[in-house]
Amino acid sequence: MADVCCKKPSQKVTLSEDVFGELKESNGHITKVRRFTWKNQHGMSVQVMTYGGYITSMKVPDTSGNIEDIALGFNTFEEYLQPGNRYMGATVGRVANRIANAKMTVEGVEYKLAANNGPNHIHGGIKGFDKVIWEAYVKGTKLILSYHSKDMEEGYPGDVLVNVTFEMTEDNEFKIEYRAVTSKPTPINLTNHSYFNLAGNGGGSNELYKHIVCLNADKITEVIDGIPTGKLPSISGTPFDLRVPKVLGDVIHTVPNSPGFDHNYCVTKGSQQENTFVARVAHPGTGRVLEVYSNQPGVQFYTSNFLPEGDTLKGKTGYIRKHGGFCLETQKFPDSVHQMHFPSTVVHPGEEYYHTTTFKLLVDKAL
Repeated sequence: MADVCCKKPSQKVTLSEDVFGELKESNGHITKVRRFTWKNQHGMSVQVMTYGGYITSMKVPDTSGNIEDIALGFNTFEEYLQPGNRYMGATVGRVANRIANAKMTVEGVEYKLAANNGPNHIHGGIKGFDKVIWEAYVKGTKLILSYHSKDMEEGYPGDVLVNVTFEMTEDNEFKIEYRAVTSKPTPINLTNHSYFNLAGNGGGSNELYKHIVCLNADKITEVIDGIPTGKLPSISGTPFDLRVPKVLGDVIHTVPNSPGFDHNYCVTKGSQQENTFVARVAHPGTGRVLEVYSNQPGVQFYTSNFLPEGDTLKGKTGYIRKHGGFCLETQKFPDSVHQMHFPSTVVHPGEEYYHTTTFKLLVDKAL
């Protein structure tokens, strides 16, 4: 049975702040990038910065108490600005994932978006939420990041006010709560794009392939070149079926028409709609376990198929390469604006977008 690692007498979670770097805007204005660090009594710590709402670090012990950073990323702020950074830990929006042909129709009006993923639009555009400075507020040990996305920013209609609340608990849970309101009907679909390797940043693909993955889903959104066809096929009997835990290395190379997993899984909802179990990933070598819970109907399981294969992207402890980490991006389904039978991403004035995700870290000595 998995237990919260290294149990000790209860102590207060602490939250501290420092300056991670400086962002020089095109107009010459320089803004300090603030970084916030949580720590608890189990040896777990998490860091988030105000640029892009990035999780820049998530350190947790293994069964022997050895602490490693399991969130892939970079040592300096400047490295997060490089083109090779593929949303590594970012808060992405206004709409995560892809919108086909970089256009959409909302309430009968067509809007053109940036084509920044071939002919398609991805993760909010050229300057999405991952490339802006968020305002930061601290309430106890909660961090609230706020951003005002202006009407027609990146082609999206409506002034949108977004709050993302981050909180770490004494039980090794890291909670993210997203809320947003809008002045015009507009799609909103936020997520966190952290890449994890439970062996630590130096684990690479050799250790990633040892991870044991379980996903609570019996369907996926069928895609062609990353764009949903509209079909929601059963995954029973296919390499996509991860309802029974599987070693990632046994299945990652069997995914049809893809160099790995990059698919939206349709989460199987129970009677409790809030915080449904989404996924469990375990690493036998360290005993580290990551469980994900969310109120969203989908999760993008991505195995970093499109990171470089060579030594071109230097991370915290060596180079970050293809299949070096995995992502579990809780979300509504991709390209929902073109698929009317998918859960709608369109939010209207007077409504509130609400999305909650919990990353729970454990150790399992039985692994």
